[in-house]
Formats: sequence, structure tokens, C-alpha cells
Amino acid sequence: MDPVLQRVGEIGLVPVIRLDSPRNAVSLGRSLVAGGIPVAEVTFRTDAAEESIRAMSSEIPELLVGAGTVLTVAQAAKAIAAGAKFIVSPAFVEEVVDYCLERNVPVLPAIVNPDGVAKGLAKGLEALKFFPAGAAGGTTMLDALAGPFGSMKFVPTGGIDASNLSNFARRPNVLAIGGSWMVKQDLVEAGNWSAVEQLCRDAVFALHDFAFAHLGINGEDEAACRTLAGTFERLFNLSPKEGKGSIFAGNRIEITKTPNRGEKGHLALRCNQVERAVAYFAGMGIAARPETARSDKGMLKAIYLDLELGGFALHLIKA
Repeated sequence: MDPVLQRVGEIGLVPVIRLDSPRNAVSLGRSLVAGGIPVAEVTFRTDAAEESIRAMSSEIPELLVGAGTVLTVAQAAKAIAAGAKFIVSPAFVEEVVDYCLERNVPVLPAIVNPDGVAKGLAKGLEALKFFPAGAAGGTTMLDALAGPFGSMKFVPTGGIDASNLSNFARRPNVLAIGGSWMVKQDLVEAGNWSAVEQLCRDAVFALHDFAFAHLGINGEDEAACRTLAGTFERLFNLSPKEGKGSIFAGNRIEITKTPNRGEKGHLALRCNQVERAVAYFAGMGIAARPETARSDKGMLKAIYLDLELGGFALHLIKA
């Protein structure tokens, strides 16, 4: 996948921004970065778009800046010249698509049905905007498109906020989710950057939806494992479920038959997409352990991080 789109997918969220004046552009961009969403789609809905893109691109190198609501080649040209690294359109405008492809600039034209996806594939596109997502069938449509168009990724936008974000984020064909709820217009106009930063941070955690899956306890050997599993069954009526290398007591406690990762064991957390979560932790300097990765149909299903908390290794698994 194109490196810019790959980075968009790692971040997983694309704030859709309208700026009436470029004076707020840099402060807003820094709030996005501080809130954990270092990407911005600046829409060409106002005359301030071009200068805002230029200011963000030049002043905040760690921010991935794109242009949205691009409907003409002239707008695309202005956006790219100002520093936009990707172009987003609310429709499939072939002239804009061709212009961007000729310049190796990733473009995300919007589609709402299989005909639009077919047009994107014919142009060699790897991802498309799905807009308006809510009105066009939401996750039901995305699931339907996944069958015949398994290679295509989507950026659903419209009708999505913190309340339903997680439902979109767990779809394997969703590259990222676009929206403006974390960059509310009144907060931007008031310069309330701390509130914007907090909304971004809340959106990041809603995107990943981290949740406790199970606790792994390192057994000394198979006999000790069986004894401990039997104790959990006797005390708490947790039925044992035996696997090749461990025994589960109920669904939330796993006892390994031999010492495993972590001084004491492991803590398993569910998340919507393991690849995206790995990128999230990498941004904090916490690496994954590739030798522990488990995949299914090309998607990462589980992996350990190079991190222990209280003697327990951290294990990510897909929800």
C-alpha cells in the first residue's frame, strides 16, 4: 500500500477540518498531534483552506496534512502545491482522480455502492472514501462490499462519532474513519485547544476499544497447571477447558502448562485491530514481538508487546 495511506491506516482516524481563517491552523494541528491523531483533512469549503494547509505542512512536520472536499483539478493543484500529501473528494470526479494519480498523490474519491468501487478498482486505487457512511448503509454496506471487493479499503465518513466509532473500526476493510466530532467548530473558533486535544484522545481510545480479555498465569509444569485449574473449578465453579499448552478456567483465566512469557504470566487485552494497536504502542516507544504474531487470512490476530506490567507480559488479541 502507498506509504501515506499506510500511515493513515496506522493512525486510524482522519479529522475533517473546516477553517474560516488560517490563523487557527497551526494551533489546531498541534492539538491534533498532542491528542494522538497526527493527521488532518483540511476541507476546501472556505477560502482559508490553501493557506491553512501550507501553514500546517510547514510548521508541523509530524502532522500528515491532506485536503478534503476537493471537486476540481484547480483545487487539487492548489492543495498539492500547498503541501497536501493526500486528496479526498466527496464524489468520484475522474479528472481529479487522474490528476492525482499522474502525480503519485494518494486520492480518496467517495463512493456509496459497488459501481463506485468498480470505478476505483479500474483506476488502480487501493482505498476509497465511503460517504455518507451513515446514510449509505454503514457497517452493513461495508460488510456487503467486503465479499466481492476483498482487496479494497474504505474510509467511512458521515454519521460517525464516538458512540459508534468502534463498530466501524473493527471491520477489516476499514482503513480509517473520518469525522469532525473531535474538531468541533465552536471549539476551534474559540481556540479551546485543550478541549480539542481531549476529544482527540477520547476518539483514539474509542478507536482501539481496549478491553480485558483474560489473565494468563504461568504454571511451573503440567501437574501444577492441572492442580491450579482444579482449584479454580472447585472454588468458583469455573469449568476447565484444555488446550495444547494451557488450561482455561472459565473464559478469563488461563494457566500455562510450562512457564511462558512474563515473569508471572500475561495480560491479554482485546482491541479492534491488532495492527493499528501495534502502531499506537510503537508511537510510545513500545515495540511488538514479531516472533509471537499469529495471523489468519492475512490479518494479525494476536501478538505480544515487549512490555511487562507488574510481572505480566502484555498480549494483544483481536476482538
